[in-house]
Amino acid sequence: MSISTSASFEYLERLPGTTFRKLYRQPSTALAIFRRMLPMLAKTFVMAILYMTKPFPLSDLDLWIQPNSLRSVTIHPFVKCLSLLTRLHIVTITAASKEAPQTVKLTDNFSSSLRLALTGGGEHQSFGTPVNDPNIEGVSLDFLDGLARKQWEQILHYVVNSVGHSRADTSQAPAETVKHLLQQGNLVTKGKHSGGGITKSGFSFLLQEVNAQIWTLLILWIENSESMGLDSIELLSFLFMLGSLECGRPYSVLTLSTTQREMLTYLSTFGLIYLPQENNNIYYPTRLSTTLTSDSSALRSVADGFDSAISGNSSSNNNNSKGFIIIETNYRIYAYTNSPLQIAVLALFTKFSTRYPNMVAGKVTRESVANAISHGITSDQIISFLGTHAHPQLTKSAALKGAPVLPPTVVDQIRLWQIENERMKTTAGFLFRDFESLKEYESCVRYANEIGVLVWRNEGKKMFFVTRHEQLRDYIKSQK
Repeated sequence: MSISTSASFEYLERLPGTTFRKLYRQPSTALAIFRRMLPMLAKTFVMAILYMTKPFPLSDLDLWIQPNSLRSVTIHPFVKCLSLLTRLHIVTITAASKEAPQTVKLTDNFSSSLRLALTGGGEHQSFGTPVNDPNIEGVSLDFLDGLARKQWEQILHYVVNSVGHSRADTSQAPAETVKHLLQQGNLVTKGKHSGGGITKSGFSFLLQEVNAQIWTLLILWIENSESMGLDSIELLSFLFMLGSLECGRPYSVLTLSTTQREMLTYLSTFGLIYLPQENNNIYYPTRLSTTLTSDSSALRSVADGFDSAISGNSSSNNNNSKGFIIIETNYRIYAYTNSPLQIAVLALFTKFSTRYPNMVAGKVTRESVANAISHGITSDQIISFLGTHAHPQLTKSAALKGAPVLPPTVVDQIRLWQIENERMKTTAGFLFRDFESLKEYESCVRYANEIGVLVWRNEGKKMFFVTRHEQLRDYIKSQK
């Protein structure tokens, strides 16, 4: 399961069964979850019972597996599979009883919608309504790719440049609704700079593949949809529908619900769709939206990821693995790139000294790392970024020598610089011990915690430490 799939799955797993029943009314949603969320074994099981008219006995699952295979495993192969399908409310399993064996069946809404999605038919318009009017002037894929690139890079630049390194025109900043979502999701903090500062979560966001970044932002949008007056269920269903559309093809706005029409404006600020000004009745999905339900995990964000995202080529792992950073044992960094976004990310923990048309040079220093750590970025994240985007010559040399890609001295020093800010701190206060009973100890600890003076406790020795003792002293006296 890719990172983007994991993020969307964790959100779906928290939803109640009533929400799933509404979602599964749309064939596009059932197909998207079937394609994106389920491993191969679960897909095989679903397809095997999709057209069964009666519930399937669980005991018959053993007949699907060779006996020798069952002896070599401690957990039945279908246990995890059925657990996943149950959590996604795709199947229902009857309770065990003496009168009847346990059975499993697909939920009604999911099975009927998946059959419609696979065979076609119906008037559900779940996969959008294409517009085939010859009078409509088409839009090129290059135009849509450029639009999506511009919109998404504005968002990434805002996250990176929130620390104050921005030199970009403020008019190129993302929409206010997007800024609000980034702050709500704790990807950036609000402060004196534009956006305030990047956080640990924000840096992790930058390191994700493009698809995972999109889902992270969309899930934040769904979670805040009620404050915007939008229906979260209809929003999520519409997103799954977008993943089934064809990039570059116009689709009708007239067949959408009122809520879905309101969503279009928000989605255009993310770069997921294009709304032509000369025609309010159509919209064009970009490649960022049509890959929402893709299984591809080859899209990288900070390196060559966006080029891969808009290329639609899921076999671009080799291109994405091409790094651009060389780091030496003296902490010098040479980054062979002219991408403002890549340079801005490096600037979070690097002090630059020289810039050429296709390369920047600088150094990782105690101050630059401390600046990154002050914004919540960890040493492990910095090391991971440097290793992920290491230059091919660096990785090739390390492979030939059997050595690590990054110099161990640099890795250790970056970690030590973080530890410098995590030294032991002393706290003045008072130690309470020698209680007559466990009940008295627990009562005092609970009171100290309630008034906000508790610093440390040891349940085994019945001891605890507080910053102030006056109120606690009076409390102990009142209990005797």
